[in-house]
Amino acid sequence: MYRLQLLQVQKCQEEFERALSLGHYDKARLIALRCAELLRKIASENLSLSHILLEEAKKWEEKAKNVRKRREGKNEYFDKLKALIKRSTITWNDIGGLREAKKLIAQAIGLSIAKSPIEPPQGILLFGPPGTGKSLLASAVANSLNATFFSVKASDLLSKYFGESSKLISALFSLARQLSPSVIFIDEVDSLTMKRVSLDDAARRMIGTLLAEMDGFKERKDKVIVLTATNAPWDLDEAMLSRLPIRIYVPLPDVNSAVEIFKIHLRGIHYDVPLSRLAKEAVKRLYSGREIANVVKLATMKMLEEMNPELSDPLRVSTLKGRDLTTRPLTLDDFKYAMARIKSPITKSDVKKYERWAKEFAI
Repeated sequence: MYRLQLLQVQKCQEEFERALSLGHYDKARLIALRCAELLRKIASENLSLSHILLEEAKKWEEKAKNVRKRREGKNEYFDKLKALIKRSTITWNDIGGLREAKKLIAQAIGLSIAKSPIEPPQGILLFGPPGTGKSLLASAVANSLNATFFSVKASDLLSKYFGESSKLISALFSLARQLSPSVIFIDEVDSLTMKRVSLDDAARRMIGTLLAEMDGFKERKDKVIVLTATNAPWDLDEAMLSRLPIRIYVPLPDVNSAVEIFKIHLRGIHYDVPLSRLAKEAVKRLYSGREIANVVKLATMKMLEEMNPELSDPLRVSTLKGRDLTTRPLTLDDFKYAMARIKSPITKSDVKKYERWAKEFAI
């Protein structure tokens, strides 16, 4: 009987450790209290060993208190970070063009989730002009893996309090491990990891924490993939670059890619204009996928306003409630109107700068 009871205590110990490792703090606390209660019961039936068993029971009660403190200490960060979890509905077919980028990402992800004979890459860097689809690529990765998707911007992790940013980063990686498979997507990563010569002590400490967490994946087998994105790869800290060996250039669309992007954003909309003509003009204007999406939106708004004058009349707009708007196919004039009003923030010299960096550092 005594031996059976000790086996129950041992089982309690294993359950406690498992719950703790998964971050199930409430469960771990209850297990610790159950262990203490079991030890007290055994002590009442074995008086010769009661003093030893009661001391062990006290230790388990202390563990229960410590777990509660640990839970309360982490809740503040975990609750904030859980707000960063997004449900990704983006598929690879929702992203026009970028075939080379998609292929390279697929290779890197495949090495991370399969039983590979080589060590998978620690992290992936997506770089290129703004609006080219870096965030969409990360969303598609998370959706294809049915993974927990943490969409993180630099501002989510930066804090005015000393040391707070480091704690947030540690909590982020801890939560991602608990909810694995996970994808941590850090947008604007250059804001977190600029060259350290220009940073203060708190920022250097934060970068050190981020690098240490990424290094931790070497020893662990957690299925956590770190994707980062930047519009300014030349500003990244050298130590961070070394931990992002897969560097993928996400360029402005060429004509074929622009045609695909127009098709995606024109789903469900009738149009009477050759998309190849629009695509050539978009490439000439150095449009990214975001600008193409805005062109389609503005052209459609022009058409709807023309067909439904009430849209621009404050006194009559309420009459549209519950009504189907009148439409017609989009024409070349609609797109000319939109393109005249949408400017690309990118210049030819910017494109050359990205291409030079890609030639030197990208895979």
